[in-house]
Amino acid sequence: MTTARDLALVVLGRTAGPAVGRGDLALALAGAEAVDLLTCGALTLEGDSMVPGPRMATGDRLLDRALDSLDRSEPHETVGDWLWRRGGALASAYAEDLEEAGLLASPRGHGWHPRPDRSAPADSPEWRAAEERVASGEPVLAALTTVLGAGEAPADAGESLGDAVVTVLAAVGDAVTELEAVRLRRDVEGSAFDNIWRG
Repeated sequence: MTTARDLALVVLGRTAGPAVGRGDLALALAGAEAVDLLTCGALTLEGDSMVPGPRMATGDRLLDRALDSLDRSEPHETVGDWLWRRGGALASAYAEDLEEAGLLASPRGHGWHPRPDRSAPADSPEWRAAEERVASGEPVLAALTTVLGAGEAPADAGESLGDAVVTVLAAVGDAVTELEAVRLRRDVEGSAFDNIWRG
């Protein structure tokens, strides 16, 4: 299982606590994919620019798509730009993929289902391994679940990570914060518009 699949299983399978927004999850999944690509040597960073390595089969269909989506032309794309571009419908893609694999049971068929009709994780070795990874405080998954408000990062998480991984995780945090700011701005603008019509 990849970091992104573990993250999707843990977040989409949550039955308690606040629901995680689809956009937030999509950004975090793209970040998890970037970390996995760094780990397998298919990607390096120069500053915050993503430099693709050799093309390879990762053994995971969605991670292969992530690798194929890397911009191989110069100047290379920044991590932040790639998160927004790659994120897109990534939350739905992982939900559907996990459902097809029998790892996530949806109450209403396929796709993204926000609360209250949450998906339920199948009691599988993959789900138990993902939960154990979170419980153990594995730093990458802990950092990503913390950004999503679905976990708490260990105090020393950053000490065990390389600079490139820290750069990716910081970009995810910045992107999720930016997305929340956009939501708040839209809410304020929507309220102001409503007030004008109420007169």
